[in-house]
Amino acid sequence: MRREKLYFRIGEVATIVGVEPHVLRYWESQFKFLHPAKNRSGNRVYQRREIELIMLVKQLLYTEKYTIDGARQKIDDYRKSGELKTVARAALDSQAVESMESDLRSILAMLDGQVEDKGGES
Repeated sequence: MRREKLYFRIGEVATIVGVEPHVLRYWESQFKFLHPAKNRSGNRVYQRREIELIMLVKQLLYTEKYTIDGARQKIDDYRKSGELKTVARAALDSQAVESMESDLRSILAMLDGQVEDKGGES
C-alpha cells in the first residue's frame, strides 16, 4: 500500500512546480496565504494544499499573465465564491498533465534517436 507524502521541502516543491526556490520565497512575501510551516530545523515544509495554491499562482502569473496584484484579486474572488479549492486542485492537475506530456515527448525523442542510430549502424 502506497502512503501519500504529507510534507514536502522547498526544493521538492520547486521541482514539482517548475520554479526556483527563490521564486517560492518571493511568492510567500506577496501572497499572505502562502505561509508554509517550518520544521524543527527551521526549514519550510509544504502540504499538498499549499502546493495546489502555488500551482494556481503560477498558472495565473505565467499562463494567464496576471500581475501579482491581479493574481491576488483573482484568488480572493475564487475564495469569496467558494471555488478556490476546486480551481487550485485543477491547476495542480493541469501541471501534472503538462509534465507527463513533456516527459513523453522526451522519451519519444530518445527512442527516435535510438531507432536512427540502429538504422545507421547496419
